[in-house]
Amino acid sequence: MSQSIPITWSTAEATSPQIPVQAEKLSNYDLILRCQAGLRPEKAAFSELMRRYQSHVDRVLYHLAPDWSDRSDLAQEVWIRVYRNLKRLQEPAKFRGWLSRITTNLFYDELRKRKRVSSPLSLDAPRIFDDGEMDWELPSGDPGPAEQLATREFYDQLREAIADLPEVFRITIVLREIEGMAYEEIAEITGVSLGTVKSRIARARQRLQLQLQAYLQD
Repeated sequence: MSQSIPITWSTAEATSPQIPVQAEKLSNYDLILRCQAGLRPEKAAFSELMRRYQSHVDRVLYHLAPDWSDRSDLAQEVWIRVYRNLKRLQEPAKFRGWLSRITTNLFYDELRKRKRVSSPLSLDAPRIFDDGEMDWELPSGDPGPAEQLATREFYDQLREAIADLPEVFRITIVLREIEGMAYEEIAEITGVSLGTVKSRIARARQRLQLQLQAYLQD
């Protein structure tokens, strides 16, 4: 009588560890989650995070401090702060805004240290809405219709108008119109009251509209 031979099935496939997805293939949301997973951000994931958002940091610093020669050093400090504090971010979907606040806070810290007047900011041409308020957009790689139609003379006048703004007006208008920060956030960053923030923004808009009135009329 023949003996039965027990049949065993390999479980290697079931027990083999899953190969993690490469950082560059993750969505922004999942990439941030991976950076938050360990005690410190994973090197490959954090490097990919920097690659995706470096241009945003550079753009914010350019608008806030166009004449500073050490913006690259400031950008490095931004990422050091991000590395140290990323686990504190409760909502990964809001990483971009959180990154903007870190960048702006660093700039303002440096500004207080230097105690000097910044040169005029170089901003995109404003658009005028029915309520008379201005909205400013970050520059894109391709010129839009508004940029194509804008004349050189308008840009020159815009730069002169911005040059006439006191430093506190220029910084506040950037934080509000370019970074899109809430009044409360600006007040916290600049260390002034909410009423002062609103007043500075209103006065800055009024001055710019007054000086550019001839160019803003239909």
